[in-house]
Amino acid sequence: MEDHKRTTHCGALRAGDEGSRVTLNGWVHRNRDHGGVHFIDLRDRYGITQIVIGEDAPEAARTTAASLKFEYCVAVTGKVSKRLTPNPKVPTGEIEVLADSITVLSTCDVLPFMIDDKCDAKEDLRMKYRYLDLRSSSMQRKLELRHKTTFAVREYLNAQGFLEIETPTLIKSTPEGARDFVVPARLHPGKFFALPQSPQLFKQILMVGGCDKYYQIARCYRDEDARGDRQLEFTQIDMEMSFVSKDDIFSVTEGMMAHIFSSALGYELPVPFRRIPYHEALNRFGSDKPELRFDMELVSFDAFVPGCSFQVFKSVLDGGGTVKALVAKGCGEYSRKQISDLEEVAKTYGAKGLAWMKVTDDGLDGGVSKFFTDQPQDIIKSLNAAPGDLVLLVADQWQTACTAAGAVRLRLGKDLSLIQPGTFSFAWIIDFPLFEWNAEEEKWDPAHHMFTMPQKPYLSSLEEKPGEVLADMYDLVCNGYELASGSIRVHDPEIQKRIFSIVGFDPEEAKKRFGFLLEAFKYGPPPHGGIAPGLDRLVMIMAGEESIREVIAFPKNTNGISPMEDSPSVIDEAQLKELHLAVTAEKMEE
Repeated sequence: MEDHKRTTHCGALRAGDEGSRVTLNGWVHRNRDHGGVHFIDLRDRYGITQIVIGEDAPEAARTTAASLKFEYCVAVTGKVSKRLTPNPKVPTGEIEVLADSITVLSTCDVLPFMIDDKCDAKEDLRMKYRYLDLRSSSMQRKLELRHKTTFAVREYLNAQGFLEIETPTLIKSTPEGARDFVVPARLHPGKFFALPQSPQLFKQILMVGGCDKYYQIARCYRDEDARGDRQLEFTQIDMEMSFVSKDDIFSVTEGMMAHIFSSALGYELPVPFRRIPYHEALNRFGSDKPELRFDMELVSFDAFVPGCSFQVFKSVLDGGGTVKALVAKGCGEYSRKQISDLEEVAKTYGAKGLAWMKVTDDGLDGGVSKFFTDQPQDIIKSLNAAPGDLVLLVADQWQTACTAAGAVRLRLGKDLSLIQPGTFSFAWIIDFPLFEWNAEEEKWDPAHHMFTMPQKPYLSSLEEKPGEVLADMYDLVCNGYELASGSIRVHDPEIQKRIFSIVGFDPEEAKKRFGFLLEAFKYGPPPHGGIAPGLDRLVMIMAGEESIREVIAFPKNTNGISPMEDSPSVIDEAQLKELHLAVTAEKMEE
């Protein structure tokens, strides 16, 4: 290899290198034969350089050039020359290399798909041949973006005095909402480790241990159904701090995000981020992770129901529900088919239907407008609507009405191209309820988890009015995704006992599942809190993708399978015996 070792890479050469003799290593991206003159696009991680093998090149080079196929790995030596016709679309477009030596380092079979910037092959095929997919400039850019993001996290948090501390990946099973992945302990038959769903308990133990500011680029595992922004294994930017309020955590997180976007994308995030109470987020945007890059908001239509003749709306209000309105600007020409498609979106989120009216120069027309003949101008003015707009209405219980209308809002934002690509809108969602009523079991459940501190004004009335208690927790949202969740933790054992009692959580079960944490809290735990932004989801948003599989080097597919190495797979009987396990299923997948 020494004779063919590269002197530079395929993205480096410019006009100033004219006359230099270079050796490049890479893959044959294209090979064009123009009457005995070969033009080869040579590609590596850094870019593409055009190689020219002219009629005056040595015969061996011309013979080798004629034999090159897609993705042959080669070494090329020659002289840098200015192009007669520059290509401004590529960074190396001012030059080409006049090759006098080409060495094939390895050949390539017929490709299962072409390696281009954007591949149109099916996802499972791309994942089966992930090593080929990773060669594309698109995947290379996303892997580099992930690297820059991770580097920026460490750079920022180290400068803020945080310690990067690893926590175990073989732990006690303490279910946190999803199923655990369990690992048999060979030396202890019948006992199992679990893979951590998050480092939550350990990072709180670190606070008891006086570590004060902790972070970790943490691998986490949850045995749950995969979808676009979830995987069985994923990565968090895990953080915890002692002696802090949520404002301190907000400040650190905002500073970190601003540094990440500036360093990795050259994008300047405006800080501080806006803060939106949970109830307000649902009421205005129909989601607790609102897409804030366009202005369309939900509006209450309740004031116009008593004076109308539409009994459906009246019965909803009489039953304690609400009517939410959404004004789709410029959509007055929507067809019945287009409106029906929006209605299906609303029904997917629990609504029974989607009513509508069109705004005209004369007032309201079509749909349910016939029930509102006495107040059309008042409705138009109140909704800030104008001729050519479409008014959409969802009537149901408050949360269902908001969520369904919010889903329609998001669909319209995409259909009408109201969202500007390459922009980012962050917000904190605050003031979540601590408890929620479980009607089936007639009991209070924790709305999120049992270790979140109640906000101070509610400490005196926890037991009397659980439904009114707000939690000292927060979500960070960006572009319609929940990017992080966190809270100030309960560090007072007495408050923890009260919360366990309200949700009917047995003290013995608490000791069994969380005993080592509760034991540690007997020994002077500091007030503490934290947050855990999802690294995969963050990079996905930064890259403008809609699936975290696009920013993970070796992801699982939607069935939780890795087609490349065909995992999960069956293990042999000897291995099962060694682990003191037996497979009892009637039929195993081969």
